[in-house]
Amino acid sequence: MNLTFWSWVPNLDKSIALFNKTHPNIHVSWNSVPSGANGTYAKMFTAIKAGNAPDLGQVEYQFLPTFEATGGLTDLSQYGASSLKDQFVPWTWNQVTQGSAIYAIPEDSGPMAMYYRADLFQKYNIPVPKTWDDYAAAAQKLHQADPNVYITDFPPKEAGQFIGYIWQAGGRWFNINGQSWQVNINDTASKKVTDFWQGLLDKKLVTTDPDFSQGWYNDLQTGRNATWISAVWGANTIMSNAAQTSGKWKVAPMPQWSSSNSVAGNWGGSTTVVFKDSKHPKEAAEFASWLNTNTDSVNGMVTGAQIYPALQSALNGSSDAATQKFYSGQDISQVFKDASNQVDVKFQWGPTMSDVFTSVGDQFSDAVAGKQTLSAALDKVQNDTVQGMKKQGFSVNS
Repeated sequence: MNLTFWSWVPNLDKSIALFNKTHPNIHVSWNSVPSGANGTYAKMFTAIKAGNAPDLGQVEYQFLPTFEATGGLTDLSQYGASSLKDQFVPWTWNQVTQGSAIYAIPEDSGPMAMYYRADLFQKYNIPVPKTWDDYAAAAQKLHQADPNVYITDFPPKEAGQFIGYIWQAGGRWFNINGQSWQVNINDTASKKVTDFWQGLLDKKLVTTDPDFSQGWYNDLQTGRNATWISAVWGANTIMSNAAQTSGKWKVAPMPQWSSSNSVAGNWGGSTTVVFKDSKHPKEAAEFASWLNTNTDSVNGMVTGAQIYPALQSALNGSSDAATQKFYSGQDISQVFKDASNQVDVKFQWGPTMSDVFTSVGDQFSDAVAGKQTLSAALDKVQNDTVQGMKKQGFSVNS
């Protein structure tokens, strides 16, 4: 039998060839598609509606509830997926389950930490921040020492990073209460985060450039931005786009809201789902499980696609020599392994995250332009989200 798999992960051909070789009665065909935000999800939703979706697909954690809401996913618990739970980083398993149902197999994740210019902190005799209060103090000292240096960039349209901050702070934007959604985008924890960043914006201690733009890459190169709080995949972003800074960076845990805490946020990661129209759901579930638990398969995705796996046993390796050299001789893998297990398992995404991301970007852009505060922006995102969900037919208690 033939199974079709839509995924944007590069170099999957090796893992799939190995599966096909070791499972002669199942043949998986891989269709390489653009990453989820670039139109692939729209095609998936259209295919689900038409009844001709592929057997399997790549879906990011934040969009799983949207797919669940369409009824387009197969519950994998009926095919023994529950036996895999203990093999994965705890928070990732919570992301793919709803009650007793299992809607996906975790593949990769994006635990967050703080990349920092060790040379600049040393030059100006500033301790590496351990708390957010320390971080604000370092921002002030760095900018006083050199008016051309800012602690970091606050890109107003980067909702993924900001939600990572919220996740770490204990914000709970969405919860399910019975058959209704609870929406708390402007909850106390989230307001604490917006107030913190508003303070840095008011004092002009951060830049506000669009991230992943030429100007932003230049700021990484020149040291204009002294830190970047980002996910594990950010290591390659810096190495690829700020090669001249080799040996100047190190990685530390995210600053904490309390010095007694060790909590991380997450930014990114995806899963393997089986669509409801698959004529061979049992075999598709077998492939989804194998792809993300087989040692050779996962190692192949780590080396071939630079994913950061959700499989616990795959997190025991060290950073390669080139990465350690770039990061001042530091084996940064341990920082992210620790962070991976410090991500709160109770955080939940909502069913309209594409709309939420757009609203955050629009409202935060107005805040950065001085038209409103970040706190007021979050109130508007809350209202936009509740009204939008109700219009789409969701039951909402807020």
